[in-house]
Amino acid sequence: MTGAMAYYEHGTAAERWTRAQLFFEAKEYANAARVLSGLAAEVPEQLAPRLLLARAYYHSAQLGRAETELREILERWPVEDYAQLLLGRTLERRGRVAEAAPYLRIAAAMAGDFGEE
Repeated sequence: MTGAMAYYEHGTAAERWTRAQLFFEAKEYANAARVLSGLAAEVPEQLAPRLLLARAYYHSAQLGRAETELREILERWPVEDYAQLLLGRTLERRGRVAEAAPYLRIAAAMAGDFGEE
């Protein structure tokens, strides 16, 4: 294990969660993703690390990874409205606007935004 990877994987789950949040808040999204990828793998049943990982991937333009993580989140938590929205935005950024539309509609409906009739 390299020194850099040891740093990202060092500490308890709580310490790594705190470190990941600090990286994310500092807009160091790739570093946050490095910490979160291991953490999310350790606790796949917890939504918060996985959603923050997807957000870190999105903000660091790792859109393929963001899409994969968001699809896995929605498989397990289909009513997670923010994941629906972020998947729609990720697909839009990847140039797949038609594929994004249903996710954006679902997110809007879940937020109570039914548009103007």
